[in-house]
Formats: sequence, structure tokens, C-alpha cells
Amino acid sequence: MRTRLLGALFVALSFCLVVAAAPAPASATSSTQSAYAAWAPNTFYAVGARVTYNGVDYECRQAHTSLTGWEPSNVPALWKEIGSGGGDTTPPSTPANLRVTGTTSSSVSLAWNAATDNVGVTGYQVYRGSTLVDTVTGTTYTNSGLSSGTTYSFTVKARDAAGNVSPAGNAVSATTGNGTGAPGQPGTPTVTGTTNSSVSLSWSASSGTVTGYRVYEGATQRAQVTGTTATIGSLGTCSTHSYTVRAYNSVGESPASAEVTGTTSGCGGGTLPKHILTGYWHNFVNPAVELKLSQVPDEYDVIAIAFGEATTTPGQVTFALDPGLASAVGGYTDAQFKADVQALRQRGKKVILSVGGEAGRVQVASSAAATTFANSVHSIMQNYGFDGVDIDLENGLNATYMAQALRELRAKAGSGLIIMMAPQTIDMQSTGMEYFKLALSIKDILTVVNMQYYNSGSMLGCDQKVYSQGSVDFMTALACVQLENGLRPDQVGLGLPAGPGAAGGGVVSPTLVNNALNCLARRTNCGSFVPARAYPDIRGAMTWSINWDASHNWNFSKTVKPFLKTLP
Repeated sequence: MRTRLLGALFVALSFCLVVAAAPAPASATSSTQSAYAAWAPNTFYAVGARVTYNGVDYECRQAHTSLTGWEPSNVPALWKEIGSGGGDTTPPSTPANLRVTGTTSSSVSLAWNAATDNVGVTGYQVYRGSTLVDTVTGTTYTNSGLSSGTTYSFTVKARDAAGNVSPAGNAVSATTGNGTGAPGQPGTPTVTGTTNSSVSLSWSASSGTVTGYRVYEGATQRAQVTGTTATIGSLGTCSTHSYTVRAYNSVGESPASAEVTGTTSGCGGGTLPKHILTGYWHNFVNPAVELKLSQVPDEYDVIAIAFGEATTTPGQVTFALDPGLASAVGGYTDAQFKADVQALRQRGKKVILSVGGEAGRVQVASSAAATTFANSVHSIMQNYGFDGVDIDLENGLNATYMAQALRELRAKAGSGLIIMMAPQTIDMQSTGMEYFKLALSIKDILTVVNMQYYNSGSMLGCDQKVYSQGSVDFMTALACVQLENGLRPDQVGLGLPAGPGAAGGGVVSPTLVNNALNCLARRTNCGSFVPARAYPDIRGAMTWSINWDASHNWNFSKTVKPFLKTLP
């Protein structure tokens, strides 16, 4: 996540401008045998290098050292598919002139120009956001059964006989029609509160003659009322549900309102504001300003102590106040540090232990190591008064055993345990990545994922377009990958450097962080990428680090925290 001496991250995924020639094919290969070596973990691949994986050939897009979980099929930002086990073939061209040709109340029709190349196109793949929704042989597509009055974004890729897939054509958005209805469309419902087992809704009255209202979850009716409020009960703890409302009378039913989502309480993470600012505090010395915990400003809601480190025992974590840091701040004893932790907690803040970091080597690769992890972290929490743990392992993790470790830790610490994660962008490119699998497997007890939107290079957004770090589009399009693939909005935060020096790349103005949050929460202040829907429950922001924020006159926290208070 960050190097301690330079204050910048130089991670194992080291993007560079090296261009390597593709390896020469073998002297003779059959049509089913690849001309390239098999992909392997812990191997450096230069730009242009070619490998085979599961019978498919790939070409390296960005130089990197591979890790288990970064298989070519999982990380299209690193690998471009070029064929099916027979060496190089010409990829099909990108479909051109993709356009919306018409909409109805429940369908969207698309048409595009035919793609051509030396091999020949056999069909097209249609995507809605990052999801493949259909494969067709022609150049038109109609998607029926969509919600009325809703905007959808589509892209199309061509596929040839060799299995090559072209880049996506330009994304197009289409809004289904509102249809007609005697009562008129009801106002948009808003979630007004939740309990352990219910979600409460309210909405504005519809125009025209209204007999009552029906509340739907998907196509299933969940309630029918005569007023403008409804409570949906017996839902269970920490479960997320989406609803629409329609007005009706003797003539018929109105179009559906915009969809709203409510999550019942009982999720992990203790008591935190709806939108939070998280910052890392250095337990070491580097060019940033050294601080005692007592100097952390009130803008921060969660303070992550960096870092808990590995011992020679698999899974074991240790923590101690760094003597160099103590000396740099004019003396800092263990007792004073503990007193400062408690003072922050009395101010309503949460203080957690971040495990790992760029140089961290904590390994949880067995059931025994998982139990050791849980026991050692819980012991540290009790000793120092920490509220939880942040997983910042940048040298690979095992989702199965880390999930076991975190569940065992929660069983010891209770439902108030804060669990955060700080994966690199590459770790959240697909649900097949270990970090993403971990997040989804502990979704019921996970507090927030603060992905690092820096030291990254270019990555794919949820619209399958490539975005470069340091822009609003990079933040919003990559956050969309998490938001549309299983994580709740309240479990997604944006992690950015506090200013120059804090990272080797991806430093942005705090104002751009606010713009990205506004785009995700309200679909305003966006760049070229506009999410298909708003996520008003987006959790907030994280910064590396509080110390670097101090080095820049607290510009990050003074800009971002006041804005978080304005979000819905």
C-alpha cells in the first residue's frame, strides 16, 4: 500500500513502459496446442508477452509480476485474449455505430455495423454494464422485460471463429418508456428507516384518481396500502431489498416509481456515521509529518493504525509502538498511546489495526493459521482498545482461510467489530479475484472496502472501458465494478492519497474525490462515465494518510469530510 521510507507505493504489480517482443512460436504446433508457454504465478511478464491459460492465448497489456488469483481470465486489464490455443490470430474489429433504434415501456432495441477482419466474425456479445446478457449472430438486439422508466447502458463486442473477442464498442444508454396509467406515476419512494427485520418506505401521493398503492420487490407484490407509507417485515437481519411502488385505481395501474434499496440493520461494523472518512496513522517514520494520535483532527471517523506485522508463526500478527516514531514525536510511551486510543474512542471515533501494508508478509494459508490470526489480532485489540481490523495484504491472500480468520475474530470480538479492507485496484477487477471473493464471502460482517485508487496504472471500469488513474472516471467506473457485483453501497469507499508524496501515482485534488462521490451518490459532477443508477448510500472516502494530510495543511480532510456531511 505504501513504502515507509519514501511515502509512495511501489507494489508487486509494477506497471511500466517496457515493451517486449512476443515470443517466437514453437516450430510446429497442432490446431489445439498453443504456441506459447502456460501462464504461471510469481512470474514477471513484460508488455507484449504471450501465454496460454485454459486453452486460450493471451497477450500482456501492462507489465507486472503475476500472483495466484491474477489469472489472465480474471484480469482483462492485464491480459488481452488473442486466440484459442493456436497462437496468434487477427482479432475482430470493434463494432461501429452502435445506436439505440427505439424503446418501448419494457424493452430496448440496439443496432450496429458489422465487424470485419481476416478471420471472420461469427457473432456478437452484448453487455449491460459489466454483465454479459446475450450472444447473437446478427447486428441487432432487443432486451425485453426491463423496468420502465429506467436507464440501461449497453456495449457490444465481436467474436471470431478462433474465439478472439474485440474491444467493446462505444457504450450507449437507453431509457425505457414510462408507459401509460390512469392514476399517473407515483412519486419516488424513499427509505425512511430500518429495524432488525423490516424496511419502511414513504412516497409522495400520485396525481389523478388513486385507489391505493402496491409495493413490489422485483415482480413480486410485497404490500398493498391506501396511504403513502408501507413497512415490509420479516426480512431478517443485514439483508438488502429493492422496491418500486405503483399507484392503481379501477382503470389500471401506473408505471413503477424509481427503484429504491433498503438494508435492514444487524450488519457488522458497530456504530458509525452513514458516510465516513478513514485515515491511516503511521507507526513509523518517513518524510510525512510525525504525529501522536492525540493530534488526529476531528474530521476523521476511523483511524487505522499502520501496521500490524507478521511473526515467524503462520497467521500470527504482532504490534508494538515504533521506537523511532516515539522519539520523533518527542517521546511517546505505550501507556500514552493507549490513553490516546481511548480518548479518540470517547470522541466517537473508531480506532482499528491495519494488518500488512506494502512490506507486510502476514500469511493465512491454513485453518490453523486462520485461528492464530484471530487469536493474535483479538489479543492486540484487547491490549490497545482497538475496535477492529483492516486487511491490507498486498502480497496475496487466501480468501477461504482469511474468511475463516475474520469470522473467528468476530465471534470473539462481537457484532461491533469493524472489518475493513484496502485492496489494490487489480484485486477487485473481477469476482474471481481472491480479495473480491473474500469481500463477498464475509459480506454480512464486512464494514467497508476502501480500494486503493492509486499506484495502479490503467484498469477496466464496469463499462469495460479502460480508464487511467488520477481522474473522476477512474474512481467512479471502478467503484461501479464493486457496486454492481455484489457489494452494498455502504460497503464501498474511495481510497486516495492525501497529496503529493503520499503515492507514486494517482494523486488527485480532494475536490475531484468529492466530484466522484457526488457522481456515485447523485449522478452529478461526473466525467464521461455516468453510472446507470445512483448509490446514495456510498460509504465515503479513505486516505493514505493522516500524516500526509498533515503535511499538506489538512487539505484532504478539510475538503472531503464537510462534503460527506452533505450526501443523502
